Amino acid sequence: MLLAITIWIITLISVVGFAGGFWWFPVSASAHGAQLDNQFVVTLVVTGVIFILAQVALGYFIIRYRERPGQKATYSHGNNKLEVIWTTATTVLFYVMVMMGFQVWIDMYIQAAPEDALQIEVTGQQFAWNIRYPGPDGQFGSTSPELIDDSAGNPLGLDPEDPAGEDDIVLPTMAVPVDRPIELLLRSKDVTHNFSVRELRVKQDTLPGMVIPLRFTATVLGKYEIACAELCGLGHHRMRSFIDVFSEEDYAEWLREQSEF
Repeated sequence: MLLAITIWIITLISVVGFAGGFWWFPVSASAHGAQLDNQFVVTLVVTGVIFILAQVALGYFIIRYRERPGQKATYSHGNNKLEVIWTTATTVLFYVMVMMGFQVWIDMYIQAAPEDALQIEVTGQQFAWNIRYPGPDGQFGSTSPELIDDSAGNPLGLDPEDPAGEDDIVLPTMAVPVDRPIELLLRSKDVTHNFSVRELRVKQDTLPGMVIPLRFTATVLGKYEIACAELCGLGHHRMRSFIDVFSEEDYAEWLREQSEF
């Protein structure tokens, strides 16, 4: 009886915690944020209902079939028909939920970026973010692992002989113009990291040897934290940066100032 009541109390506290909005996201600051939030709510409601029913049933079965004097436990072979029904229902449910969020996934990862999209390269390393802008020519310079030298100020291994890289800007922080499509090119120098900005509703692993595109459009001016959401070593807690969302005019001024250094 005590175990069943404990399970029900934990279930009740969990439901109140989420339904009351005590553990929730910050306000969305991206164009796709509302779609992701809606998808999350639908998923939470569906799985929440199943969770509540399962925990209530678990508590009931603990009480109903608890040990009693003079009674022995009996073995059940299960019910194949019921197993087929709930497995099929689960498959259909998950397929429908995936299809509901498929469009926003395509927009962020699959669909080609708009022509006016600003392309920014993001490279994670233990324990910092390296943000590279292509400069006025709109082209990234070539890089080489043999040229990487953090102590000499070349964390990405930029090739000094490539003219396209002469105006590249490498920074530890990021800035983007508001209401303009952004395409990030995510890389990693060493281990798996995760580029995460809660307000922009972006969260993506960066993998060594891969370039992963990620698109978003910031809609609210402000300063937001860039966190590494993947345990990447002893200094993981220090791997953080910031992204500033500026107006077009302020962004142009910021970019001009960075290019002068």
